[in-house]
Amino acid sequence: MIVKVAITQKPPVLLDLKSSLNKAVEIMNEVSDMGAQLVVFPEAFLPGYPSWIWRLRPGGDMALGNKIHTKLRNNAVDIASGGLDSICEAAAKLNLVVVIGMNEIDSEFSGSTLFNTVVVIDANGKIVNRHRKIMPTNPERMVWGFGDGSGLRVVDTSVGRIGCLICWENYMPLARYSLFTQDIDIYIAPTWDSGDSWIASMNHIAREGGCWVLSTATALQGEDIPESFPERDNLFPAEEWINPGDAVVIKPFGGIIAGPLHREKGILYSDIDLGAARDSRKALDVAGHYNRPDIFHFEVDRRTQPPIKFIDDSNGSD
Repeated sequence: MIVKVAITQKPPVLLDLKSSLNKAVEIMNEVSDMGAQLVVFPEAFLPGYPSWIWRLRPGGDMALGNKIHTKLRNNAVDIASGGLDSICEAAAKLNLVVVIGMNEIDSEFSGSTLFNTVVVIDANGKIVNRHRKIMPTNPERMVWGFGDGSGLRVVDTSVGRIGCLICWENYMPLARYSLFTQDIDIYIAPTWDSGDSWIASMNHIAREGGCWVLSTATALQGEDIPESFPERDNLFPAEEWINPGDAVVIKPFGGIIAGPLHREKGILYSDIDLGAARDSRKALDVAGHYNRPDIFHFEVDRRTQPPIKFIDDSNGSD
């Protein structure tokens, strides 16, 4: 089965959920017109990756950081309250599978915790998986809570079996293996990372897992940051490339067949043959004939869990 995929690295409208949703639908219509059956958006596309956290001084810019975080929280996606309805409706209308990253607000437990989330929406408009990043990286922990194992799933879609890990989760061997054990066709890695080292890792994953690997970050310059962003000019020089994007398509067992799309605010297209994934695992199937379950034991807790709560035991109680 041949599938035409589209990987967008166009920037959203940072901290503006409504405008970013509208932009996502515009992109979906654009790739559909080009014949794409699957579209992949970057990490935290709705309403943008919190790149400011890598620029604020730890402990020194607390007031500014809190101000920006409030805007992010007020523009986060509430899936439980229909925050993705416009995307799901467009997916069904266009018969398009959508993988999209977002800042998700937890309305089921605390009402304020944010998660770095990626969802898979099938061509019928139904959300078939929600994965919350299980380990935010470094200062990301000031923005996002910890996800759980409930989204470490490979799901059937109209374009094959899809699994996702977000950014540096892809450096977690057991997280990768949890997807490899589920007969994966297309491994999708929305990210904020880029460059030769990242692409080399994606090549390794394609070889290790015997699957197609699709990855992208947001191609973003300082000039793409809205004027309304607090202290924009101090944080983001207009001409600076904050992220080059580097969308890429890698074939099973390794080898780039499209991209990287470097410093282009555009869309990368490629045709992929789903059968190539299983064909490539003839020599190396790390979850099958190249596995040693008599030596290694592996299990995943896929229960949905509430956000981690930290207990103050400074009074000496157990």
